[in-house]
Amino acid sequence: MNVNKFKVFVDFDGTITKVDVGEAIFRAFGNAVETNIIVADLLSGKITARMCWELLFATIKNINLAKLNNFIDQMNIDPTFNQFHKYCLENEIELFVLSDGFDYYIKRIFKKAKLNNLNIFANSLIINDKNEMIPAFPYFDIDCQTSANCKRNHILNNSGDEEFTVYIGDGNSDKYSTQFCDFIFAKDDLLKFCEKERITFFPFNNFEDVITRLDLLKSKKRLKKRYQAELKRKEIYLQE
Repeated sequence: MNVNKFKVFVDFDGTITKVDVGEAIFRAFGNAVETNIIVADLLSGKITARMCWELLFATIKNINLAKLNNFIDQMNIDPTFNQFHKYCLENEIELFVLSDGFDYYIKRIFKKAKLNNLNIFANSLIINDKNEMIPAFPYFDIDCQTSANCKRNHILNNSGDEEFTVYIGDGNSDKYSTQFCDFIFAKDDLLKFCEKERITFFPFNNFEDVITRLDLLKSKKRLKKRYQAELKRKEIYLQE
């Protein structure tokens, strides 16, 4: 067993998948113009993540289930994620998928990729017999404005003081939660955010980059936690 124990938390849309599947669904089946406006309001901070989803779902009155499933089946994961999943299993690293998307398409995509028994925390989506899409947010926390599924809480609830936390992400829903982690792998909008806020991070293109860096971190005899992340975690614990 590794001397340094890691817990890895990874975003889904745009990180594990090539595209943001949630957004793609609303652009394809809802109103593309309205979708662009709503997403822009989210990114500018005018609305919260939960408000964003509620507004997006309002653009689709009902859905053709067969067409939706076919659309989802066209979505692919980054091929290097399979390798990363295997790496985590072989190295006894617990892996959690944290998504501000929805379980309906996430589980379908993982099933297609033959990836089972993953720890997944996401928003919920039910499609009723009237073909209405009904979202639910079981992990909502008002403190987490950039993610209707409060990723911060999953990180805090599934890691201990003696463990090193790793976050891998790309976008808006990752900005708050990454601040509670020791090692951050960032690309795209998350990378820009980390640069702006002067948060230490590792840039990455795919999960092979993450494996290479984790191997280096694992080999260090005196690995240190990120001080600002420890302070952030303590702030939350003191509020309880």
